[in-house]
Amino acid sequence: MTETLRADGRTPQQTRPVTIERGWSAQAEGSALISFGSTKVLCTASFTPGVPRWLTGKGTGWVTAEYSMLPRSTNERMQRESIKGKVGGRTHEISRLIGRSLRAVIDTKALGENTIVIDCDVLQADGGTRTASITGAYVALVDALEWARERGFIAKKAKPLTDSVAAISVGIVGGVPLSDLAYVEDSRAETDMNVVVTGSGDFVEVQGTAEGAPFNRAELDALLDLALVSTTELAELQRSALAEARRP
Repeated sequence: MTETLRADGRTPQQTRPVTIERGWSAQAEGSALISFGSTKVLCTASFTPGVPRWLTGKGTGWVTAEYSMLPRSTNERMQRESIKGKVGGRTHEISRLIGRSLRAVIDTKALGENTIVIDCDVLQADGGTRTASITGAYVALVDALEWARERGFIAKKAKPLTDSVAAISVGIVGGVPLSDLAYVEDSRAETDMNVVVTGSGDFVEVQGTAEGAPFNRAELDALLDLALVSTTELAELQRSALAEARRP
């Protein structure tokens, strides 16, 4: 039987074309422009010696993240949250998710009393912006750590990274489990899930919601299996991007 194709011609398990342009920003210590089809996110990593006051003297570092969407990243212009004077709940939630995902693969003792702030700015949104942010942020993080090592902020033999991390959106649309949902699929999914996985295949976070009817254990297993296949592919893309020379 022929496998059902999606609106854009993909098979259920197939991700959109993914590209990672490492070193996209000349100013940041680490950066990557990541694209999942039409979704594009600029991830920058800023390294600062020192830590927040509540960590001072504890010999441990800190990695955190901020997420935002540009006004015309969507079909209609959104007002900037800075103009509203209030950061929305969704923005807070995604920022914290990105931070947690990166800290899952960081040895903060090996990082020393240093801080890395990851900024993920959505240039164009077509579904999966938070998972694209996590996947691109890891590449930016690696480059920021190497920048710091080259300048003596981190010991040459220190190993602050314990693993890689990537993320993918999966869901059930029309009764079919799908990987890497574009907006047209995400907006009508019966079940929507974001899965964060390390390079060694361990789960960092699983965010799953039944938008209509509840999902069963078999459907959950099918979605997690799809996520593991996709994040394995993304981990390989991350390795390939990091193996290339950084842009000047």
